[in-house]
Amino acid sequence: MLQYPATMNAIRHPAVAGSFYPAEPDALERQLASFLSEAGNAAPSVAWPKAIIGPHAGYIYSGPVAARAYARLAAARGRISRVVLIGPSHYVAFRGIAVDTVEAWAMPCGTVRLDTDAIARLRSLPMVGTLDAAYQREHALEVHVPFLQHVLGDFGLVPIVAGEALPEVVAAVLDALWGGPETLIVISTDLSHYLDYTACRRRDQATAEAIERFELDALGPADACGAVPTRGLLLAARRRGLTIERLDLRNSGDTAGPRDRVVGYGAWALYETGPADPERAAIEEHGPTLIDVARRSIAFGLNTGRPPRVATDGDLAPLLAEPGAAFVTLRRNAALRGCIGSAVATRPLIVDVAEHAFNAAFRDWRFPRLGSQELTRLMLSVSVLTTPEPMAFDGEDDLLAQLRPGLDGLIIEDRGRRALFLPGVWQELPEPRQFLMTLKLKAGLSPGHFSLDFRAQRFRSVDVKGGMELSGGAAADEPLGWRVLPDV
Repeated sequence: MLQYPATMNAIRHPAVAGSFYPAEPDALERQLASFLSEAGNAAPSVAWPKAIIGPHAGYIYSGPVAARAYARLAAARGRISRVVLIGPSHYVAFRGIAVDTVEAWAMPCGTVRLDTDAIARLRSLPMVGTLDAAYQREHALEVHVPFLQHVLGDFGLVPIVAGEALPEVVAAVLDALWGGPETLIVISTDLSHYLDYTACRRRDQATAEAIERFELDALGPADACGAVPTRGLLLAARRRGLTIERLDLRNSGDTAGPRDRVVGYGAWALYETGPADPERAAIEEHGPTLIDVARRSIAFGLNTGRPPRVATDGDLAPLLAEPGAAFVTLRRNAALRGCIGSAVATRPLIVDVAEHAFNAAFRDWRFPRLGSQELTRLMLSVSVLTTPEPMAFDGEDDLLAQLRPGLDGLIIEDRGRRALFLPGVWQELPEPRQFLMTLKLKAGLSPGHFSLDFRAQRFRSVDVKGGMELSGGAAADEPLGWRVLPDV
């Protein structure tokens, strides 16, 4: 039950300094600087996120993941004047949204003033009130404040603890304080809790994909302890047309803990619609067609033993008819079942996808030919690649610092050897050095290899996914929207 005291207290003192993060200012600043340096993904100079999602565990566990999001705010120092920080209640069960009653938060590295005018406006909304007990022991908000101080400098804080509340309630709170570029929204949440390492990664990957598709109903408290504020942000962001970028996805077994019982952590940045990305929009628009092409190519191969010959005349959309590069990945019961693709666009995208789908099913040397009995629970993923961009770097450490986990695909070349990792590989290898070392091994180079002739290119991909089931009862040799040429 929320209460409404008539007066505000003066100040809140830290509840978890010295346990979740260092209580000594110099030690805390050093740790924050180290995390942000290791993040290696500083923000562009012209834009910063409208909102970020990050974890709230002890810094040794979740600090490196949170830093991926806070590094995106480097350009915002002195420009963001208000931070709306919302997280779950771990110690007090209540219905609604609780705002704080104090005027400032005392932190090891200085006092943060609360934006009391903004808080007063929130209290006029339904389901918003005050509950001092929700703030007394709560760590979910507190652990973000040192990062915010380190990155942004001076700002006004609007701390919010979310109890049991519908996404519409949280979205209404965010809409009331949305503001312009001076306002940052921070959502605090960890992901799955106390699964074994493999189960955690599987669960968190599904959660991450739901977040990135803005699927509110797919998120529950077992997926993310901050599901309530996360769902509210996703609703508000979906209505406003924000885009989302995954920055990191790891767990305590990757950072500082054992792997028998782990906690998952993720970091995302959400951007307000700026200059349109027509390439991504076109790929997403034609995603169902690309999946349909892959499905039917595999079905044609099962029926005939041959890859289809695809016509590119007629009324094909420009994206499908123009040169494109793609990878097709098959997974069954979440396990890899085939992956073939090309990094350079040399033929129409529709032809590239059809051939790679056939090859992934029947010509990937790591697996036997796909059998018809495997079609159940077979999932397809088509990754359309952007044009590879050569990277300039001064040594391996500089290359590692430039990599953007979860975002960059990477091609390396040296000594006549070449290898490629798609951005999705970051889910298996989340640490940049491990990512690069494993890619070297794939290329036939030693993990420690580096030379003056070492070359690297990075790219991004737009992924579309679907199951193997053919839709609408269409035959495998009569695909919708494209044609298989007859044998000659």
